[in-house]
Amino acid sequence: MSEEQKQKNDPSNQGGNNLNTKFPKFNGYWIYGIVLLLLISFFMVKQDEIVKKLPYSQYVNEVLPSGDIDMVTVIRNEGVVEVTIKKDALDKYKDEFGDRFSALTEKGPHFRVELPTIDSYVEDHRKMEEAKNLNVPHKYEQRSNYLNEILGFIWPLLLLLIIWIFIFRRMGSQGGGAGGGNIFNVGKSRAKVFDKESNINVNFLDVAGLAEAKTELEEIVEFLRKPEKYTDLGGKIPKGALLVGPPGTGKTLLAKAVAGEANVPFFSMSGSDFVEMFVGVGASRVRDLFKKAKEKSPCIVFIDEIDAIGRARGKSASMGANDERENTLNQLLTEMDGFGTNSGVIILAATNRADILDRALMRAGRFDRQIHVELPDIKERKQIFEVHLRPLKLSDDVKSDFLSKQTPGFSGADIANVCNEAALIAARGNKKIVEKEDFLSAVDRIVGGLEKKNKIISKEEKKAIAFHEAGHAATSWLLEYAHPLVKVTIVPRGKALGAAWYLPEERQLTTTEQILDEMCSTLAGRAAEELEFGKISTGALNDLEKVTKQAYAMVTYYGMGEKLGNISYFDSSGQNEYGFTKPYSEVTAQAIDKEVGAIIEEQYERAKKILIENKDKHTELANLLLDREVIFSEDLESIFGKRKVNKHIVQLDENGDGAEAKENDSEEDNKDPKTDNNASEDKA
Repeated sequence: MSEEQKQKNDPSNQGGNNLNTKFPKFNGYWIYGIVLLLLISFFMVKQDEIVKKLPYSQYVNEVLPSGDIDMVTVIRNEGVVEVTIKKDALDKYKDEFGDRFSALTEKGPHFRVELPTIDSYVEDHRKMEEAKNLNVPHKYEQRSNYLNEILGFIWPLLLLLIIWIFIFRRMGSQGGGAGGGNIFNVGKSRAKVFDKESNINVNFLDVAGLAEAKTELEEIVEFLRKPEKYTDLGGKIPKGALLVGPPGTGKTLLAKAVAGEANVPFFSMSGSDFVEMFVGVGASRVRDLFKKAKEKSPCIVFIDEIDAIGRARGKSASMGANDERENTLNQLLTEMDGFGTNSGVIILAATNRADILDRALMRAGRFDRQIHVELPDIKERKQIFEVHLRPLKLSDDVKSDFLSKQTPGFSGADIANVCNEAALIAARGNKKIVEKEDFLSAVDRIVGGLEKKNKIISKEEKKAIAFHEAGHAATSWLLEYAHPLVKVTIVPRGKALGAAWYLPEERQLTTTEQILDEMCSTLAGRAAEELEFGKISTGALNDLEKVTKQAYAMVTYYGMGEKLGNISYFDSSGQNEYGFTKPYSEVTAQAIDKEVGAIIEEQYERAKKILIENKDKHTELANLLLDREVIFSEDLESIFGKRKVNKHIVQLDENGDGAEAKENDSEEDNKDPKTDNNASEDKA
């Protein structure tokens, strides 16, 4: 054994090692625990341990006739007697007590006897006195054990108190904010405070794209840094800014950048943090939040997902009941621009459901600015890719320009997911670097789902899927305004049995011809099934759903119907969301249904006509798809020739700027799914 091991095993050395032992810190709750243990021990330890328990038969047959009893005390409520022996007769019972005999006192009692019944004891006692001519003194008592009664009363209260403290500690610890763990601080704000000492590493340089949004927020930060630059001209600090946009576009990231750039306190919390199970807690937390913000002004308060408390009032399902969200919203409206003043407190909020927010919350004076954070265009996607590609080990063929063109309609979160998924796919293939193929596979994986090559599909079903997808591919290639095709596959992915992948154009306006061409190419899958097999299947469910929505939008939203004309029933305010009536009559509803049906049927017949005219090429494409399972735009070009280019597309120059600026009066259709998943799973 080595010297070091001997020193470790040496008992004399154990004390030295124990000097380094870290003892737990003292906690005030230890005192309550010690007091509780003392009460329990006092309750458990019997006060009459030296009193000998004696069987009733031995007492009647031996002790009572002996004449050694000095006093008998009958305790009525307990059904026992306590016997005190005369002091000159104690030595006779030395063997009964054993080692405890020395602890006996002359005062007694010495024996304790449990009685069958009081009446039987009285009768046996009387008979024994008459038989032995004895006169044993006795008395009757009614005793109360106050300790047992007190403990029996306290135990339920202690149990309720422990449960109460446990519940409130759990509730307080979930928010992690001020007052966590204290039942009296449940109405306190749980906002996280970031100040100059906080380590926030995000700034505006880390936010790719979103140039307009960053300009608005940089002005707010600049106002807090140098307010005299604006106040000298008579300007006032804006009270609030609302970040509005689809999920994953970077609203919360912008708020983090503001916290990193500003040299003022930054309060951050979620809208759901105000809502609690107790009535009035939300309003109390709003008051406490603004109270703390006023104390540290100038400062910024950020409320993420404000729609949790900012929903329009009067639309709750509670039908007039006391709605906690409405109370919280009322308090928030008062604090933001009520009778009092909140000078130096700027409110930032983020939501992707601005249409359901209360009008009073959206007015100027509360949220002076609404900053729209939209899906990134091709230039912004390139910048976002460059940010997320930095930590990856890439091959030379991976270019941000190419990736930005392959991901139209992707948000910043989607792009981050693509980069991460590409790295995982490369690692799964035991590669040392991430290649271009890995990014394409990642895009397919995210949009379409996981490949299911082992899914059981019969030959007839596979052939039907191939002709279905070939119909989409052929029609979209031959139509001028349809989206450019990238590839077609009949490998099951996600819920789809096959898919046609397109690259939507970067456009803000959509014409009638473009919508009709897209509808025609979407319906070409079912048309191909009918022409080839003389029957149709349930695989066109996704196609029919998409086409139906497009047709109704054309007629009722965009005013593109021939019979209804320039009429729109679209409610951009969302006020009629819970309405029970339609904004048009039954006659108009019938006209809408009739025109929608005519539009869909017209495009279906048009798709059949195109496929009939190109039947040989369509069959050749379907057979090629059956053979390879995946075909690309190059294969379609070899069969159908060069694709007719849409002359009305606004071409982007080297800087990505369009030749003509257009105002966006309609919803962008490149925000829908990036691919057309056709031949979805059968739903009979």
